[in-house]
Amino acid sequence: MNLKTLVVHPEKCNGCKDCETACAARNAQVGLSGRSCIRVVNESPDDSFFLPMTCQQCEDPPCLAACPNQAIFRDDAFDRVMINHHKCVGCGMCVSACPFGAMRLDEERGKSYKCDLCGGNPECVRGCREGALEYSDPFRLNKPQMINSAAKLIGATRLMVF
Repeated sequence: MNLKTLVVHPEKCNGCKDCETACAARNAQVGLSGRSCIRVVNESPDDSFFLPMTCQQCEDPPCLAACPNQAIFRDDAFDRVMINHHKCVGCGMCVSACPFGAMRLDEERGKSYKCDLCGGNPECVRGCREGALEYSDPFRLNKPQMINSAAKLIGATRLMVF
């Protein structure tokens, strides 16, 4: 099994939001919501740091635990967290439980939605001309790079890591 995940390289993101546009277009085509499952966050005072945020495909997903209808499950074939839209009642418990703000509620349809990695070919990656998004082996995640990115996001010069 070749498991992959979405890897973010915030140092390459210029805030263009092409990833959001590509995601929304794909979702509209498959009849989900036409809304993006990825958002580019900019909390820096000088617009120098952008961070694409999406579902982290958590190992122990809080959204799954919070769902009263068992509508959220882990797809064993690709090890991704998915939503069964036939079971989802749109209660929003998963939205409240997600620590990353990646779970969203489509109020028009009364259903939750999140990144499903486009079935293994993420549109956001293909739409990102800067190379800030990559769909690759999760073991290639670069811990020092992630720590540096987190420090920039909060405006710290150094983070203490234990």
